[in-house]
Amino acid sequence: MSQTNQPGTLDIIEEITRTDGTSYFEIGNMVHNGRAELAAERGFIKEVRILKLNIPHSQNVIKYENYINDHYTVQPESMDHFEEWEKTPEMQELVGKILRENHVA
Repeated sequence: MSQTNQPGTLDIIEEITRTDGTSYFEIGNMVHNGRAELAAERGFIKEVRILKLNIPHSQNVIKYENYINDHYTVQPESMDHFEEWEKTPEMQELVGKILRENHVA
């Protein structure tokens, strides 16, 4: 996998609302947020909101970031869908810890 296609450093917390109205929290970055905004404009998701910028690069964030960079690439601007980052139970637990660390949960 090419380094430039990896999502990279994760430093924001977003809330993403799917087209069915359900929402979830994601740990992302400005590139991911930009792709989510584009996906919202194209109707692939309903909306994305940044809840917190510049979150601390904690051990939990580093572990989640490594998982995302190992399993996902940045979607191209020509995307025809929005790729939700699927989480294992362990990764979902990490996201919960990150949300609590940042007083978002």
